[in-house]
Amino acid sequence: MSKFPFTRGVHALGNGCWAFLLPSGSWGWSNAGLITDGDATLLVDTLFDLKLTAEMLGAFRDAVPAARRIETLVNTHANGDHVFGNELVKGARIVSTNAVVTEMHHMTPDNIADMIDGSSGWGEGGRLMREVFSPFEFRGITLTDPTDTFDGTLDLKVGDKDVHLVDVGPAHTTSDILVYVPKDKIVFTGDILFAGAHPAIWAGPTRNWIKACDQILAWDVDLVVPGHGPISDKNGVREFKAYLEYLLVETRLRYEAGMSFEEAAFDIPLGAFDHWGDSERMVPNVIGIYGELSGTRPAVTRQELWGLMARYHARRKADLAARAARCGCGNSNHAH
Repeated sequence: MSKFPFTRGVHALGNGCWAFLLPSGSWGWSNAGLITDGDATLLVDTLFDLKLTAEMLGAFRDAVPAARRIETLVNTHANGDHVFGNELVKGARIVSTNAVVTEMHHMTPDNIADMIDGSSGWGEGGRLMREVFSPFEFRGITLTDPTDTFDGTLDLKVGDKDVHLVDVGPAHTTSDILVYVPKDKIVFTGDILFAGAHPAIWAGPTRNWIKACDQILAWDVDLVVPGHGPISDKNGVREFKAYLEYLLVETRLRYEAGMSFEEAAFDIPLGAFDHWGDSERMVPNVIGIYGELSGTRPAVTRQELWGLMARYHARRKADLAARAARCGCGNSNHAH
């Protein structure tokens, strides 16, 4: 178990590095990081809306005097819960890859707000979408692009500290950056690591994501700050890698047996990962791997995807409730 509690707010990692955590770590509840050396500062990611990003920046300023001025911001990938707050880091150098900049404009804040507004006729899928996204305010955000872009790798300095940016994507998205601070033995992973939750394979290939885990494990690292979930370490990375390997094997078995992706997603047992959250992401994950295996990703509309995830979510909820009734503990959130 991590020595850092999974509580909302700033956590000192030591040696001038910090994390801002947002429980529960589920859809949209992401983490940010701060690297300092003297007055030099580098922020890793912003959050899903302006209110959350302002809370995070204020908490860092209260805890770390140097954070009153953010010199550099790194966006680890294009998902809104890591970039939508960029406009609040005024005057900073914003760094990411060229692929991140392109992908950011595929799903803007207004796109998400319009999608939520238009999902009222989607049945259970629309209700799930509105449930997970209702805490966030997407209107009124000005999408703010990185000012500096790169491809592959980029080495930065924060004071006297070396900070290595390594694009290990496509994996979770088309481009995923690891932010490695060798002097402090810390890596900020963005969504290359979901701690205690099922990831979402929006891009893949899965084997590339497994290689990204191997990259982290090859580094001299003590602390791993995930994109979602509690602060972790190499054991957490090994567990996450095992999940990806398990998912790849189990999905391939069902693909080769002629199952549809829907059948496969609902058939794969959660096994050692039964206690992880957001299990409805099994649906997009299996869709992604079916695409990897066949060479063509199955054509699924957004409405169909959320409908399938809602069915999975409802089945999972009923299964947990039944387990709780059998054990008499009354806790339907307990995976037992």
